[in-house]
Amino acid sequence: MLIAHRIALDPNNVQATYFARAAGTARFAYNWALAEWKCQYEAWKLDNRQTKPTQAALRRQLNAIKREQFPWMLEVTKNAPQMAIIQLGQAFQNFFAGRAKYPQPRKKGVHDRFTLTNDQFSIDGCRIRIPNLGWVRMRESLRFAGKILSATVSRVADRWFVSIAVDTQDDSHLPQAKNQGVVGVDLGVAALATLSTGEPPIPGPKPHKALLARLQRLSRSLSRKQKGSANRKKAKAKLARLHARIAAIRSDALHKLTTDLTRRFHTIGIEDLNVRGMVRNRHLARSIADMGFFEFRRQLEYKTVMRGGQVVVADRFYPSSKTCSACGHRLEALPLVVREWTCPACGVVHDRDLNAATNLKNMAVSSTVSACGEEGAGRTRKSAVKPASVKQEASSRFSQK
Repeated sequence: MLIAHRIALDPNNVQATYFARAAGTARFAYNWALAEWKCQYEAWKLDNRQTKPTQAALRRQLNAIKREQFPWMLEVTKNAPQMAIIQLGQAFQNFFAGRAKYPQPRKKGVHDRFTLTNDQFSIDGCRIRIPNLGWVRMRESLRFAGKILSATVSRVADRWFVSIAVDTQDDSHLPQAKNQGVVGVDLGVAALATLSTGEPPIPGPKPHKALLARLQRLSRSLSRKQKGSANRKKAKAKLARLHARIAAIRSDALHKLTTDLTRRFHTIGIEDLNVRGMVRNRHLARSIADMGFFEFRRQLEYKTVMRGGQVVVADRFYPSSKTCSACGHRLEALPLVVREWTCPACGVVHDRDLNAATNLKNMAVSSTVSACGEEGAGRTRKSAVKPASVKQEASSRFSQK
């Protein structure tokens, strides 16, 4: 299993400057290769006798000219431009396979990162050795044993992180899920999650809403600064730190919730939410985006696999809220403003979210105990999870207990 452990770095000024230069070199190589790819591909379409562009050919082309045209590339590790071009080749593979859009140029301040192969760096406890730089302090040691494949150094706001990819030998490095049965999880805006167990709804942190006034104030301050000035650079860094804080608060809450669910329950039923369509509602778009529904499902799926469980995803049109969990009666319509309703068939009073979570639990149970034992029975499907290149919790306090 491939696992990526993201660790904060503690570089000094010289090391941070080197990181910025290496990230700039990787960004330049990526954009240069993208422009060359476009030109060579257009030439190949006009004359098929020309060779089609490949990432290997572009890497050889850059190596042939960088000493004369780009001598500053030699001041950082050779992996920075080479791995950037390899990543461009992977981006084009995803594009031609229909898995992604056409690759776009990388931007300064947004895509500040570079990648190292496993022969270009070494780890010793809480420090990592970077080529042409030396040892850099890490805030924690690598928590996974196995073959180290690569390391990606990236910047978020004014902080640097390293993501170390490890090929672990044992897929079950986390304890197996406790046998607390099956649970249905209904996601919402008022409360992040409602469980079928009847526990109190789990509120979402809503960090964007809580810090919106400060975010608006800093955005206005940045817009008033003169472009290119030192004050604008300071205001931009302050705004970036606030955005990073909002993302960290949201990620921390989601990690705690998904870790708790996967530790307790071996089977979890959720809905296949159309998040892209939901955010088109201008009244709810900000609240929906602030909850992080897609990230919740992503974390839930890979953590469930690590603990030996499974996630059962209901069909997108599964009427979890409109179906009575007691008798199965289905309403024709149930407006979003209605939070409680009474079943006209059996007279049971339902809480909208708890009823939906209960139906998701029943759906998960029926799908796992189907007579044929095959996946995809009924209106459900089991999540197809590829446990690769996943990110772990930011702290070890979420696991091993």
